[in-house]
Amino acid sequence: MSVLNCARSLKLLQLTAACSVAMVALTAGARAQSAGNWVMKAPLPAALSEVGVAYADGKVHVMGGSVLGFTGPYHQEYDPATDKWRTRSPLPRSLDHLGTAVLNGKIYAIGGFVGGAVHKDGQNTAFEYDPALDTWRVLAPMKAGRGSVSVVALDGKIHAIGGRDPAGTTVGTHEVYDPATNTWKELAPFPKARDHMAATVIDGKIHIAGGRFGASTDRTKLHDVYDPQGNAWTPGPPLPTARSGLAGTLYRGLFLVLGGEAPPNATNPENEAYDAKTDSWVTLAPMPGGRHATAAVTDGNHVYLAGGSLTPGGAGATNQLIVFTLP
Repeated sequence: MSVLNCARSLKLLQLTAACSVAMVALTAGARAQSAGNWVMKAPLPAALSEVGVAYADGKVHVMGGSVLGFTGPYHQEYDPATDKWRTRSPLPRSLDHLGTAVLNGKIYAIGGFVGGAVHKDGQNTAFEYDPALDTWRVLAPMKAGRGSVSVVALDGKIHAIGGRDPAGTTVGTHEVYDPATNTWKELAPFPKARDHMAATVIDGKIHIAGGRFGASTDRTKLHDVYDPQGNAWTPGPPLPTARSGLAGTLYRGLFLVLGGEAPPNATNPENEAYDAKTDSWVTLAPMPGGRHATAAVTDGNHVYLAGGSLTPGGAGATNQLIVFTLP
């Protein structure tokens, strides 16, 4: 074979290899884009926006929120086994934009606003709900009031991070509640004050993604990671799509970040997931219509989102219950 023919053959092999790599990348991307599916389940008894959602004792609990502009102590419980809702003991007070977490089978409802969708008067309240007894208990309050606060359970304690204070200013406050002593203490503050974020715990660390610094148009892709061992925050790979008013949960080892607000006239349908093993984000099947002002929870097999608003603000409040499942 001549030198010229060898060069041509080598070039052809290089092009073929490049095409193969490109095809693999495109196929992987297509699979990521279509990964998972969504279904609608029995709707909430009423359209509710800016709700707290928690999964405990085999049921999905939707708490607080606003309907027709009125904030209430609403509390509805969904049974996945029967696809039915029932009313449970109301919150001790009317709240929206509250943060929720589950620890030792109890639901913790932290902070919140009292004025519908206007972020009015962030509260320092903390409540504990026992699903077995259908009763609420009032806990020691946070040191300062906050609404749209991110709340997670980690190492037997409840962390309340970021949010918006009674004056409507976003804060980087980070407090932790100890159920054993019924007390709060401050930890390393959040790196950049914001609220309306998604949060979860992965491998003993808190991950927070997205949110807003002030107005709903001031959205971010920031992803921050808290290590309780060093009481310190470090940056993680940014969220692919800047969003606020979003929902998040840990599902099958992935930090799912769903929905969000895209003013002035749209909401986000994005379903993006952070994989700690590869330290990267992937795109999953988008929601059936954008939404914000809800929260995401999982039973390990499925992810549940209830209520929220299909349009920016609260005018598009919905009663939908949508459920996501990975194959």
